[in-house]
Amino acid sequence: MTELDFTHDPERTSWVESSNSNSCDFPIQNLPFGVFQVDNGVARNGVAIGDQIVDLGTTATNGVFEDSQIVEAISRAPLNGLMSLPKEARVRLRHLLSNLLVSDTQADRSQIVLIPQADVTMLMPSDVRDFTDFYASKFHATNVGLMFRPDNPLLPNYKHIPIGYHGRASSLIISGESVRRPIGQQSPSEPGSSPTRGPSKLLDYELEMGFFVAEGNELGSTIGIEKAEDNIFGMVLVNDWSARDLQKWEYQPLGPFLAKSFATTISHWIVTMEALAPFRCGALPRSSEDPQPLAYLTSESNASHGGVDIHLEALMTTSQMRDRNEEPFRLSATSFANMYWTIAQMLTHHSSNGCNMQPGDLLGSGTVSGPDRSERGCLLELTWNGDKDNPLPGSDRTPLILPNGEERKFLEDGDEVIFRGYCDNAVHRRIGFGECRGVVDTATL
Repeated sequence: MTELDFTHDPERTSWVESSNSNSCDFPIQNLPFGVFQVDNGVARNGVAIGDQIVDLGTTATNGVFEDSQIVEAISRAPLNGLMSLPKEARVRLRHLLSNLLVSDTQADRSQIVLIPQADVTMLMPSDVRDFTDFYASKFHATNVGLMFRPDNPLLPNYKHIPIGYHGRASSLIISGESVRRPIGQQSPSEPGSSPTRGPSKLLDYELEMGFFVAEGNELGSTIGIEKAEDNIFGMVLVNDWSARDLQKWEYQPLGPFLAKSFATTISHWIVTMEALAPFRCGALPRSSEDPQPLAYLTSESNASHGGVDIHLEALMTTSQMRDRNEEPFRLSATSFANMYWTIAQMLTHHSSNGCNMQPGDLLGSGTVSGPDRSERGCLLELTWNGDKDNPLPGSDRTPLILPNGEERKFLEDGDEVIFRGYCDNAVHRRIGFGECRGVVDTATL
């Protein structure tokens, strides 16, 4: 686990004035990494500070970074090279950046190249070769299980093993890109009839977090639970869009396929594990009836500090709402601290068979839900409304009523889904993740 140091000091301020606002997602205590371009130019690595970006490559050419290993890693986009550095080097870079940007810096400010965030286009931060999505919220898994298996909502393996599936890295997209409604097969309307094919009628979002692999491991080796945190670079917001009608028809016997592979949106900025250090918490306590994880998924540090208390919100606007300049409607709010499996356990389990995790690989948490209805992380859960007398998906679901009178059971064309995330407590400075946005476009037949 990352230790607290001077970079976490809540009194620390920056000469970049916009970063000192209490509502700013990117104060000097955060310093998240991303990739951007200006006027369709080359991709560049950057660090967010207030409403500005430190252009790392150009700043490096001015000689402010003396470490050749760091200079080489930050000068070439995307961020895979930086992710592959040992944790000690990544911490050293954080210290250097904090000292360059602090209000009383001894550095020549003119050598630090800043570009307004409003003037750039954000790109994918990593060349993601592999994407795995987990199912790590017991609350979400139980709700979904109750819909389809009311007598047996959680399968026997769930409390012993972090469940996941291999996603599609090629359809990862960056926040702000639109999402085209997928087309696919849907289950027969009556027993014995043929399936139909057409645009998904039950399009959904999934409120998730994702984390990027840092150094990784060689094929045939493993990442032990005590070393897992050193192999995690940082976290982003994730929307793993889902076509529930396609999923219902295809998921047996091998799980999600086309219902998930059409689009997964991530936020622009990777908040590092070092920035998240003040907001670590214990893993979600298990009830006395729950089995304890096997030894390879157990450590004292993971039990005491394996969780991350990230406040998450899902919001939406419709075309009608945007035309009228209406504020987004908040669908739900929850915390990442509610996850049954920690990020260290997910990474450790993924590598436990010798699978080689590579710098820049992305792992998703699965839908983040909490114990209350207001904390459910997708429409599948929200519009079911806990009606156990009607456990199966169908037209009798309770719809969401939006402030303008519109109703939603699932997403319609023109709907925009917005995720926001931030960490805050009574002792340390608030830091945020920005937003993860996407508008649903009409299917193309």
